[in-house]
Amino acid sequence: MIDQRALPAREVICVCRDYRAVADAIRRMVIRGAPAVGVAAAMGVALGLRGFSGEKARARFAKVAATLRATRPTGVNLAWAIERMGRVLELNLNLDAERLFRRMRDEALAVQREDLAANRALGRYGAALLSDPATVLTHCNAGALATAGYGTALGVIRAAREAGKRVRVIADETRPFLQGSRLTAWELRKDRIPVTVIADSGAASALSRGGISCVIVGTDRTAANGDVANKIGTYPLAVLARRHHVPFYVAAPLSSIDLASKSGAEIPIEERAGSELTEFGGRRIAPQGVAAFNPAFDITPAELVTAIITERGVAFPPFKRSLARLKRGA
Repeated sequence: MIDQRALPAREVICVCRDYRAVADAIRRMVIRGAPAVGVAAAMGVALGLRGFSGEKARARFAKVAATLRATRPTGVNLAWAIERMGRVLELNLNLDAERLFRRMRDEALAVQREDLAANRALGRYGAALLSDPATVLTHCNAGALATAGYGTALGVIRAAREAGKRVRVIADETRPFLQGSRLTAWELRKDRIPVTVIADSGAASALSRGGISCVIVGTDRTAANGDVANKIGTYPLAVLARRHHVPFYVAAPLSSIDLASKSGAEIPIEERAGSELTEFGGRRIAPQGVAAFNPAFDITPAELVTAIITERGVAFPPFKRSLARLKRGA
């Protein structure tokens, strides 16, 4: 995996050879983004089961799954991928250790391939919503780095450009981890898509000046009613979009839609170390002893969401009905 902490200055490849290394990479944000974390978790399960079979494999899976689940609680893809790998294990407990490992490895690679295909399909549906030309405001990083390689919110932008539309992007810097200025800008620059970075607090001014066609963000988990958990700062961006009559779209692969969570109130919100706020580049920037509140995500109420873009089509309100229909493939 690309060590996302080193970007954009250096492209460093991190190789994980066991499930503990995968868990550590997810926890320390070497890899991040709900779909990418799901793929990594599937691969971590496969690595963790190497050399095991039968009941020993089942016991080992429980240990591996618990370790991976504890890394980041908000994104549903992680739990979804682990559960999928668990179902495959149960169907193949009769295999010897080597054949079981190959079966689990193949399933993990299938998770990767399916995510890439889902992103491309999602991108095509989303591209149809964009005008030509279009200026898109986005938050955090929902691109190739956050997925198996194409992107959700940035996948829509890539697909629009591939369809011949002229698209430019305004990227929130996305404090405190700077996924927008470090990662989104890096991706778009490599793809030669025009991008301008703004401070998170500059979004209101950008929207008030006009000229922004829409806001597109990703999601780490979307509840059955359409409430969206995404990187902290997404909720105020949705409020601003509503205030300025700008469409607010969420790019959500079906693997990130959690029908078991009735609303955003049931989604666990990860709180990260306060040092991400009180330090910058390893140096203290806040007075010693000052407390910090650092939730990694916030909940955007469904009433502020114009539409949710999936690989099976676009869901419009009422989301409880439209998301359930798309999720079940009806």
